[in-house]
Amino acid sequence: MRLVRFHLGDRRARVGVLDGDVVTELAAAGSLGELLALPLDRIRAACEHPGGATRRAADAELLAPVDGRMEVWAAGVTYERSRTARMAESGQSADVYDRVYGAARPELFFKSAAWRVSGPGEPVSVRSDSVIDVPEPELAVVLNAAGDVAGYTICNDMSSRSIEGENPLYLPQAKIYLGGCAAGPWIVPAWEVPDPYALTIELTIARGGVVAWAGSASTAALHRKIDELAGYLFREDEFPAGAILSTGTSVVPDLPFTLEAGDEVRIRIPGIGELVNPVVRGKAALLGHQT
Repeated sequence: MRLVRFHLGDRRARVGVLDGDVVTELAAAGSLGELLALPLDRIRAACEHPGGATRRAADAELLAPVDGRMEVWAAGVTYERSRTARMAESGQSADVYDRVYGAARPELFFKSAAWRVSGPGEPVSVRSDSVIDVPEPELAVVLNAAGDVAGYTICNDMSSRSIEGENPLYLPQAKIYLGGCAAGPWIVPAWEVPDPYALTIELTIARGGVVAWAGSASTAALHRKIDELAGYLFREDEFPAGAILSTGTSVVPDLPFTLEAGDEVRIRIPGIGELVNPVVRGKAALLGHQT
């Protein structure tokens, strides 16, 4: 079972359950935000008994699994590899990442509003004012309004290593911009993922039809537990339509590798799915691609 956001020929966004070659719309909720406002038991009941119109999966175009008032947040320096990479790019500020890795409080930051998130097959962007840019392939948890884990998806936390490396206070500019976040292709319900700490995350970057970089890692190396990250996110904040929380990356190309316009980013987590996005450079190119 896969929880999907999709549209048909009329371009109206719908929410449904993908099972084999059939998509069944949810009768209990018209959006993901409405669904995630519910307690976990009602979310499960809505997914197991969708009750809406049935469509051919081939007729449905998948959209990013985030809508309405939902937000995407992200956790940083949650893997040893991430700490090492951040320190390597940051010069005199390197100790910041070393200290946050071992601190009681995790690094959490706002990543994207729902409308800004790219879905499957849609372009992601590298900033036109950045020199070194990378995708960050991450397992993302889908949280309901109560902060409970309702499911899992894939997030590409695009990042400017050169901007963040210049000064840690530039993190919002390195992370939050149009084309800087992709998610999908769907949500796998939490009850269908037996162990989120036993998943492989694979990243492949293709350039000109050949592999320019590839790597993989396991969520077994996640330094902070998912419940801990979710607890800090909800500690003094409210998400009435739920939220996506990306849990950090451990697959980082070595410096000075950088994405280029025309690359294709492919993130695969067996048991969760595969998210593929082409790369463009700059806001103008991204907007031109959307028209």
